[in-house]
Order: sequence, then C-alpha cells, then structure tokens
Amino acid sequence: MGGMIKMTLFLDTGDIKEVKKYLDMGIIEGVTTNPTILKKSGIKNVEKACKEIAKLIYPKPLSVELTQNDSITAMINEAKEKVKWASNIVIKVPFHGPKGETDNIKVIKKLSDDRIKVNVTAMMSAQQCYLAALAGARYVSLFCGRVNNMGYNSVDELKKLRKLLDMQRSTSEIICASTREVLNIIEWLEAGGHIVTVVPDLLEKMIVHPYTKETVDMFLKDAKKSK
Repeated sequence: MGGMIKMTLFLDTGDIKEVKKYLDMGIIEGVTTNPTILKKSGIKNVEKACKEIAKLIYPKPLSVELTQNDSITAMINEAKEKVKWASNIVIKVPFHGPKGETDNIKVIKKLSDDRIKVNVTAMMSAQQCYLAALAGARYVSLFCGRVNNMGYNSVDELKKLRKLLDMQRSTSEIICASTREVLNIIEWLEAGGHIVTVVPDLLEKMIVHPYTKETVDMFLKDAKKSK
C-alpha cells in the first residue's frame, strides 16, 4: 500500500449513544451502518440519525448503504443525495445485485470517478474484493464471518487479498466485516485486514476480561487492608 496504514476498528451500529461511548475512549476510527443495523437500533429517520452520527465522529468516516438496486442512474442519484448529508459520508454499494446483476460495478466506478468514497460490501472472496479495488473502491468489505460460515477460512482470503493490493500499491483498504466472535478481530487484523467492523457487544467483550476484574478487585481489597 502507499505507506504505513493504521490498523483500526469501525463500530457497526446505528445507536449514537454507543458511538459516543467508544469514541470518547479513542478506540474507534469510523462507524458503519446498513438498513438491518438501523432497523435493530430502532431508527425511523435514517437521514437525521446519520447526520447526527456523522457530525459526532467528524472527520472519521460514516458508511451509509444504498437502499435500492433498480438501475445505475437511480443508485448514483441516491448516492449523490446521501453524500450531501455530511462531508464524511462513505457510500456502501453491494458488489452485485440480488440476482447477480453486475451493473453495481459500473456504479462503483462512476461514484469513484466523481470522487465519492465507496465502501463495496457483501463480498465473499478475494477475487471480488480485488475487482472492487480495480473499480476504484475506497474500502473493500470482505464478509469474513460469512466466509467462515460457508466452510472456508477467511484468513486465507485476507492474506491473498492483502498481498494483491500491496503488490499493486492500491489505495483501497480492506474492511473485515460480519464479525462473529472476539477472536476474529485480532486474527483478521494480523492476517492483513486494515479495519475490522465490530458491534458494541463484541467491543465490550474485548475490553472486559473476568480475570482482569478479579485481579483489580483483589488489588483494591488488599489496598484497603494495608491502610
């Protein structure tokens, strides 16, 4: 890649309270959303919520997904409306349509040519991510958790993809998505991912360890005894 790139975490949520909590800790460098996440967070006004999050985390990126796949023109118009919400909005575009329609790649190319940052999502292989990078994607999201669920090793795909992008000095960054367990996070960063998306519950599990709790409790009790 073009120089050293910091490995980091993006919070996968639509809950602004969770965003503020981890932003204040200094351990997230961006936020990702999708229609499913926003629905689970009880968000009714997507535009309002995204504007609030984008303002809170600025200049860190907020990924917002396109909600339809009808035509190239419709997708591009939707993307151009959404980037007006804030200057740090990144547009999430699925690599292809629900029936394998390939026009999405043209959308990725057009938006990238127009200097709109694109996060290409729902990819399950290094080859898909490589093509998305060639089309100009700022971020290529490999759904590593789903790759593992299909019986393949996502680490192998990550290593291949990172090698390809490094060889080409690509500016695209790899997002490891669909995180299932805490183990995945460090494993995927070590394998070559630039970013891992983490839901609040998993991030909490990264922080709080039962033995740390036990040890701190012992220290505090012993400190009181020594007074």
